[in-house]
Amino acid sequence: MTADLPKIIIRPGRIEDVETIHAALLRLRAHTGAHQEITSTPENLRSYGFGENPAFSTLIAEVGDEFAGLCLHFPIFSTWMGRPGVYVQDLYVEDRFRGRRIGERLLRRVARECRKDGGAYLSLSVDSDNQTAKAFYERLGIAWSSTEQVQKIVGDAFFAFADAPEE
Repeated sequence: MTADLPKIIIRPGRIEDVETIHAALLRLRAHTGAHQEITSTPENLRSYGFGENPAFSTLIAEVGDEFAGLCLHFPIFSTWMGRPGVYVQDLYVEDRFRGRRIGERLLRRVARECRKDGGAYLSLSVDSDNQTAKAFYERLGIAWSSTEQVQKIVGDAFFAFADAPEE
C-alpha cells in the first residue's frame, strides 16, 4: 500500500450501520444476479443482528471514512470435528475498492476471531454461476467441497413443513 492511499479499517458492524449493510446486500444481489429476491429489510437486520440474541455478526471495511465492504457471518458447529466454526453468509466489496485485498482481509479477520474462540473451520456457499467468486475463494485456499451439497427449504414450503402436526 502506498502512502497516498487511505488506510483500510476493519471494525465490527454497529446498529447505526444497518442501512449501509442492507444497501450493500442489495448491491450484492444486483452484482450476482441472485436468483432469489432479497426480502429482508433494515428492520430485520436491526432486530436479528443487533437485538438481545444476535443471529449474526458483521465486519465493516472502511477506506478513509467510506464504506468499502462487509462480511456477515455467524457461528456454526461440526459434530464430526467436535469443533466450532464460522459460516460466512455474505461477503461484499464495493467495486471501486476491489483489488485492495479487502475481501481477503475481511475473511482473515473472521477466521482469526473464530480461531480465538476455539474454531477450526470456515464455511460458505457461492452462487453456482459466480465464477469470479469461486476463483477468489480458491486462491485463498477455500475450496469447493465434493462431500457436501446444500439442501434447503424456504418460504411457504418451509412454513408448511414447520407447521405440520407431529405424528
